[in-house]
Amino acid sequence: MSNSVEFTAKIKQGLIEIPEEYQQELNPEEEITVILIKHQKRISQTGIIAELTDNPISVPGWRNKLTRDDIYQL
Repeated sequence: MSNSVEFTAKIKQGLIEIPEEYQQELNPEEEITVILIKHQKRISQTGIIAELTDNPISVPGWRNKLTRDDIYQL
């Protein structure tokens, strides 16, 4: 019979710490199966936005930086 639990953890020095609430359910000599799902960043590495981010277009007469006030002016 198998029992599964799910939790999120960070890998620290090659180790994944099992939360305390699950540790008491485990026997130190018990064999377990671990499935890792790596969460990927959702930033596209292709497409027009990625291209413009890597290679911005320079427009003569345009200021490179806008202040917060500049953004919200009508």
